[in-house]
Amino acid sequence: MRVLVVEDEDFLAEMIAEGLRRDALAVDVAPDGPEALRKLQFGAYDVMVLDRDLPGLHGDEVCRRVVRQGLLTRILMLTASGTVRDRVDGLGLGADDYLTKPFAYDELLARVLALGRRAHPALPPVLERAGIVLDTARRQASRDGRYLNLSRKEFAVLEALLRAEGAVVSGEDLIEQVWEEHTSYRTSAVRVALSKLRAKLGEPPVVETVPGAGYRIAS
Repeated sequence: MRVLVVEDEDFLAEMIAEGLRRDALAVDVAPDGPEALRKLQFGAYDVMVLDRDLPGLHGDEVCRRVVRQGLLTRILMLTASGTVRDRVDGLGLGADDYLTKPFAYDELLARVLALGRRAHPALPPVLERAGIVLDTARRQASRDGRYLNLSRKEFAVLEALLRAEGAVVSGEDLIEQVWEEHTSYRTSAVRVALSKLRAKLGEPPVVETVPGAGYRIAS
């Protein structure tokens, strides 16, 4: 899942971003409205965590433009004001959810994950294929009953492959879904993550390479 955090308070933006990355999400950060719109133009994000009181371009206007352009990105709006009127106004602009500052990180994560599920066709929270069981809510994975100690990137790659339900996922699609905007040597990063994931999944091999197309987990 890819998330765009739009927040002008550097400390808060990094706190949110690092927390979401620890929970296996790919996260980019924008400090203001114009930069958020630029990133949205060139990147496909499942969820945007949008501060309402932004410099340069107000969060309300960012929200309006996202809705007007018909983007599928779900919007979680943040604000320091918790009045009913403000919540109604924010949701009326097209935001999908609303969270008042200060907030607990666990609540923000739960709301981001819930919105992310709405950004895709409905799939069960527990994904299963070829003896692999992936619990996306608990962030746990196993194969044939054996617990898999996966890094956040390995978990995210495995989730992307399982969500494809046997279809081929290209390297470009994995990059788009799993890696942040400024990751260096992305093709190499995909190969390294897949190599480590395959080693942890063990024998017999379950992640197939389809030459010239990408990767899949067959049934």
